[in-house]
Amino acid sequence: MKNIHIKVSIGIACTALLFGSCNQILEEEPRNIFTPDYFKTEKGVMGGVTALYGHLRWIYGNGYYLNACLTGTDEYTYAQAADANFRDLDLSGVGIVTPEGSRADVLWNAAFPAINTASGIIENAEEVGTISDALIAEARFFRAFDYFLLVQTFGGVPLDLGAGELKFNTSTFRGSVRNTVPEVYTKAVFPDLKQAIEDLPEIGRVTGGVTKTLARLYLAKAYLTYAWWLENPNNIPTYPETARTDPDGHNAGYYFQQAYNIAVDGIENPGNFGLETTYYDVNYAPNDRNKEILLYADHTEESEYFNGGSHSWGNGGSPDNFAVWMVTWDYTFLESATTADWASVVRSVQRQAAQAYGRPWTRMAPTQNAIINTFADKTNDSRYDGTFVTTWRGNWDKAGLPNAVLYNANGMPVRPGDAILTILNEEPAQPIDYSNTTYKSNVGAGVLPGRADFVMGPTAISRRKYPNLWKLGMYRTNDGGGLGQPNGGSTRPFNIAKFSELYFVAAEAAVKGASVQAGKSARDLINVIRARAGVWRWDNNGNVEKNQDQSAQMIAATPLTITVDYILDERSREYFGEGYRWFDLVRTQKWQERARTYQIAGPNIQDHTPVTFNRTIEPYHYLRPIPQGQMDAMELEPAAKTAYQNPGYN
Repeated sequence: MKNIHIKVSIGIACTALLFGSCNQILEEEPRNIFTPDYFKTEKGVMGGVTALYGHLRWIYGNGYYLNACLTGTDEYTYAQAADANFRDLDLSGVGIVTPEGSRADVLWNAAFPAINTASGIIENAEEVGTISDALIAEARFFRAFDYFLLVQTFGGVPLDLGAGELKFNTSTFRGSVRNTVPEVYTKAVFPDLKQAIEDLPEIGRVTGGVTKTLARLYLAKAYLTYAWWLENPNNIPTYPETARTDPDGHNAGYYFQQAYNIAVDGIENPGNFGLETTYYDVNYAPNDRNKEILLYADHTEESEYFNGGSHSWGNGGSPDNFAVWMVTWDYTFLESATTADWASVVRSVQRQAAQAYGRPWTRMAPTQNAIINTFADKTNDSRYDGTFVTTWRGNWDKAGLPNAVLYNANGMPVRPGDAILTILNEEPAQPIDYSNTTYKSNVGAGVLPGRADFVMGPTAISRRKYPNLWKLGMYRTNDGGGLGQPNGGSTRPFNIAKFSELYFVAAEAAVKGASVQAGKSARDLINVIRARAGVWRWDNNGNVEKNQDQSAQMIAATPLTITVDYILDERSREYFGEGYRWFDLVRTQKWQERARTYQIAGPNIQDHTPVTFNRTIEPYHYLRPIPQGQMDAMELEPAAKTAYQNPGYN
């Protein structure tokens, strides 16, 4: 059921789903097809709604979709082992974005069946008589959620799946007509989200369930994005071609104000959500499903059935959560010696099912610009330490190696848990010796006097070795004290929406001219986030307790005038690597300005010198191509099929 307009237009199969609650669990029977009669039963409605939660796992946690959201931005480029899936999206001359390989197909293929299922529930559930408006509102949320993702990614998309606009389709349909961007927002996204806010509860029906707060966040984001679209500051083309006018007669300023109002309403009426005390705790795996997370694609180590994939092995496909593999370099090559003279070596850092380790695919690497410039303050701001792995520690004992001590840089002894390699926060005053041949790092790291760990400076970050993404790292509690099962997909939930984003949406709308409430200016809102970022309870890469409050320093460093560029910097510090970035740069039309050049060292072991790369980001790249599978399967006249594709991709 890949192409909703072509082959199957009835619904999506129920997929196993477990929410993080002991006694509030969504369970269902696998089902290949949904029909109107099925949705006219209580069991059918519950099965359909559960499937809507399940479809999130076909998008979020998919490493190729993460690639589509990050590679080619100022956050990520392709890494040493990248194939065309990643090189094409970098737009740096090593590939081109095509309908066959944009990887936006991950979204297209999952969203339309879910939209149809949601429409089936909305149309038929009332006939059951026992279905609450709140449950139907969950379906409304997901229909709006998917359409919002689609319209940002592709431009205008079809509202008619074969039975009429926003109607449940039960027949095979091989045609398709795209609606315009304003039609998608004003007919689908806004009405469904406004109704969802009215009907949803403040506290979810189940743990991880849809709530008023979540719907407010998405309505505020949709208003904000649409306002930018109406304003169109850099004359980026849209498709299908249409005037940048609102059917309801409102201008961009109106929608920026609505975005601000709804976001502030979400902040002031949080339900049982709120900000975690520290940034570290937002992404700390034992604290998953915390009060800051509004929506996630769930997984579990309790059951492979409810996890949606094997615990022991994965091949890189949905519904596994395998996204973090792509941004993890192969640290397992790290070697230390069994004797002080380095006569023989063993691999001292083994692949492990732990948040700082996991399965390495080396497909995506952060740019040096992000590490050095975006995260310039690594002393007061905890978010660099709470985002990346920059220290790899010995765990050879978990692999059964008997050595109590190994020898590392400068022939110095190391024990399990000691640092084997460290990427330093800044270049040291004494130059790093990368050419040392006595204690030779097999990954090309260097030595500094008196240090037992091999080291790299940030200007040596390369396509082969770089900070890994700790925040998405895997986590298991059933490893028996060993390395666990690092080759299966992560059993952690993949976070999709966070309470903190309400502050960013309101701040951005304020910068764009929205009238603000007292105490909630753009600077006030951003400082709530920055103050939290200054609170430390743990030094992640130092692996030691660190109870420090640097919030005053963080607030003092906030500029008096907040700009869109500053908000984009802050959004990157807050959500780095989570899949927000392409949408942020496309919404604000800052992609070319902020990502046209980047620095990184090369793909070889001994590459330590940064190289500048240039990207060619054309206006048509602001929309992804309609996937080739969709194009091939539609029965349209050649001219109509050509016209269906976004310009630049035919």
